Parts: sequence; C-alpha cells; structure tokens
Amino acid sequence: MYVRFQGTQRHERGHYPGVFVLANELAAQGRLTEEQYRFWRAGNDWYDTHYPNPSHVDARVYDRELHPGAVAWFKESAGHLIGRVAGYLELLAAHGVECHRLESTDPGRVVYEDAYQIVVVPAGDPGRRPPGRA
Repeated sequence: MYVRFQGTQRHERGHYPGVFVLANELAAQGRLTEEQYRFWRAGNDWYDTHYPNPSHVDARVYDRELHPGAVAWFKESAGHLIGRVAGYLELLAAHGVECHRLESTDPGRVVYEDAYQIVVVPAGDPGRRPPGRA
C-alpha cells in the first residue's frame, strides 16, 4: 500500500501538488507566520535528513517530458515519515489549503523507488487523481 497527501486543485503544471509543494509555496509567498515558518523550516530540514530526495538521486525523475505528471508516494511502511505530515496538514488548513490523503496499491508506473517512497507517473492523464481511497 502507498500513501500520498495532495491538494484538491490542479497545479499550474497540471497535476495535483503534494503536501510539501503546497507548504513550500506558502513559505515562498511569504504567507507563513514566524511560528509557522519555523515549523516548516524545521520540518523540511528533518525530512531532508531522514529520507532521500528523489531529485537528488536522479535529477530526471520529475522531468516533464520524460516522466509527465510524476508524483511521490510514501510506502505504508514509512510510518515515521507519514506521521510527521500531520503538522503540514495543519499548516495548510490554517491557510485554507485543502489536502487529501490517498491510498493505493497501484498508483502508476514507478520511475523511482527507495526504502521509503516511490515516484510514479499516473496511468492515462498525468494530472488525474490516482486510484485509491480518499
């Protein structure tokens, strides 16, 4: 089983952005309070330390032409990573950004995998909502 947290509105690139993209955009836009910014910065630093960034392993993993609509999913076994997403969801909710948890056994064609996550290209329309429970 795989788990993904994503927004409910398509991103300008056509896909549904994940929880980290959404939080990073709020920070880049200067919309976070000081406390929220500290949480976001510490959270991102923690994730950077505790699991690989697929883009650092393979710079082409999110290439729009090579892997259109590629998105990351946690492996269900990465509970210690999934559990920390709750703070990001609270941060997004405070700014009116809706996010859903999706679960799927087959979210798409795997283009990257490590011990904690996969990156997939969804079948069909790369921007479609993947199969699974919301």
